[in-house]
Amino acid sequence: MTTAGVLVILYCISTAVAIAVRRTRVPYTVALVIVGLALGSMRFVAPPHLTRELLFTFFLPGLLFEAAFHLDWTAFRRVWRSAVGLAVPGVVVATVVMAVLVVVAGRAFGLATDMDPRLALVFGALLAATDPVAVTALFRELKAPARLAALLESESLFNDGTGIVLLSLMLAYATGAPTGLATASAEFVLLTGGGALIGAGVGWVVAMVIRRLDEPMIEIGLTVIAAYGSFVLAERVGVSGVLATVVAGMMCGRQGRDLGMSPLSRAAVQTFWEYVAFALNSIVFLLIGFEFDSVRLRSVWPELIVAFLAMLVARGLIVFGMLALQRRSADPLPRRWGSIVVLGGLRGALSMVLALSLPPDLPQRDLIVSLTVGVVLLSIIVQGMTMPFLMRWTQAAGRAGAIGEPTDDSAS
Repeated sequence: MTTAGVLVILYCISTAVAIAVRRTRVPYTVALVIVGLALGSMRFVAPPHLTRELLFTFFLPGLLFEAAFHLDWTAFRRVWRSAVGLAVPGVVVATVVMAVLVVVAGRAFGLATDMDPRLALVFGALLAATDPVAVTALFRELKAPARLAALLESESLFNDGTGIVLLSLMLAYATGAPTGLATASAEFVLLTGGGALIGAGVGWVVAMVIRRLDEPMIEIGLTVIAAYGSFVLAERVGVSGVLATVVAGMMCGRQGRDLGMSPLSRAAVQTFWEYVAFALNSIVFLLIGFEFDSVRLRSVWPELIVAFLAMLVARGLIVFGMLALQRRSADPLPRRWGSIVVLGGLRGALSMVLALSLPPDLPQRDLIVSLTVGVVLLSIIVQGMTMPFLMRWTQAAGRAGAIGEPTDDSAS
């Protein structure tokens, strides 16, 4: 069967799953991964592998742009400092903490995670950043309070760019490339800053054109150009395409949608991107399930549990450390959100694809790939299934007024 035929079948399956879970408490994204696991084990179809080229060329630009385009600016202005803190220094600290925990646990219990510290840093960098695809899809489905959703969505949008850049630096360090701290810092700033500048430039140009038009179909086309064009241009120049698309989406959302579109155009563009997000999310979460190798993961299950717990501990240290620093600020986050922010930091397709694209000659590559895939699956299923109950327990959903936060954007 052709790839196009397989994608049509997968889309039909994902639509059936969406209909089936409407009256259940199982998040749609979690259900898709579980269905993908089942179909993969039965070899129902032979889907395309979730490669770096496929994710970066087809899925990621559209999903990142859609999330950034629909970002709630009122809520974002209240949380941007926290989001940047989690996305930049938080990713660096999480990488180091994960690496230390994995190595220490491996040596203490005689596990295969007793790897070279440099390789452990590579593994930590693979899983330090939360995934915007998984986070955005889950929190929109749960109808989280605007401020909480804005924090987790904006963090995941920003930290993917910093995570990818950090991974490239850790990989260079692990393979013995001459990279000093000053050189690495300068490269980090160049790659992230360059991507942000290109995204701002493309987004501003598109937004200015949109403000001079009132043609919904043309405006939809311009946003598609902004989404994929900014990504391609940044990657061609050699800077972060992820950050370029995120900034372009934010620019188009603020300057184009909010200030430049008529109500008819705004409705058309938003509906188009909501559908694109649904379609791309549906396929990518099914493909995550298909990537599961049960035989390989069963052979490393102790290491997998250690890695998953290390990821959660590192996340917890970063989040609760941030909340402690905010206690005396003018607008601190509610303390009872801490557990939600910890478990809401899902890992997803990007970590898997980056792991699968590691150099073939990297020592312990198979172990790192297997653990990354396993942690992603546990993250989506365990954290995803836990979130609806945790949201109700903390009263963050439904009666959100109990903690002083609105549940919808209009109330923010």
